[in-house]
Amino acid sequence: MDAPRPMRSLMFVPAHRDRMVARALGLGEFGPSALDVAILDLEDGVPPASKEEARRALAETLARTTRGGPLRFVRIQRALSDAGEADLDAVVRAGLDGIVAPKVRRAEEMAWLADALDARERAMTIATGTIRIIASIESAAALVDAPRIAAASDRVVGLAFGSEDFALDLGLPTKREGEAAELLYARSATVVAAAAAGKLAFDGIWPDIDDAAGLRADSLRARRLGFAGKTVIHPGQIAVVNEVFSPSDAEIDEARRVVRAFEEALGRGHGAVALGGQMLDAPVVDRARRVLRAVDRKP
Repeated sequence: MDAPRPMRSLMFVPAHRDRMVARALGLGEFGPSALDVAILDLEDGVPPASKEEARRALAETLARTTRGGPLRFVRIQRALSDAGEADLDAVVRAGLDGIVAPKVRRAEEMAWLADALDARERAMTIATGTIRIIASIESAAALVDAPRIAAASDRVVGLAFGSEDFALDLGLPTKREGEAAELLYARSATVVAAAAAGKLAFDGIWPDIDDAAGLRADSLRARRLGFAGKTVIHPGQIAVVNEVFSPSDAEIDEARRVVRAFEEALGRGHGAVALGGQMLDAPVVDRARRVLRAVDRKP
């Protein structure tokens, strides 16, 4: 079985902008600026008057696009809505990797979406369960129910923290301060909810596309909190995010030293060993092995 593809950089792309969609899908599979996930947006990124046009264009794009390049997810409009149903009717087809469900408030919406995908996969003769779901946590209500949302369906592969909408729901100021310390609790709670269900967590956007230093600092904090990747809004942000959410050479070397030392100790009949003054118990070694697994699936 192939190793899971990384999901470090997830870029929002307005679905009615054909040239932007084509560019995103052509960002390739290799190199520091290779996009991991293209989120083709039918929600906030598309004006109301362009929704139907965007659906038609996206359906055609998914039908003719060959495999390769980033994973293809579509952000639909709200689940349990006529608009969300229309979006699913247009985009569920071979060539679609997943759905991003925005503004989720409770776990029951994920159950509805999973059932809707079941029915459409059968109609399109797509293997059941092929299309995955990322649920967006964008409100206080969603955060409270995040553990249930993450566990609501096997289709849910992760939770995405919608930082801008969450800040709006809490009434926070427009300008992001520092490393968004005011969102620390919400970000951590999203990670914990995802991890409890065995799912991934993806951090929200850094809104200033000209502030590379701010993006890097925000991404580093997100990785330290346990996020697996980060949503972006511009191709120029991809390389930084990919770098931050990939193991560094120093981390890889340390992981190899940890695993080698532990396995040598086991070979000598020892259950534990110290390396550089640190006791290498099972959780430390498991984290090191996880780093090496990430290297194995790095494009």
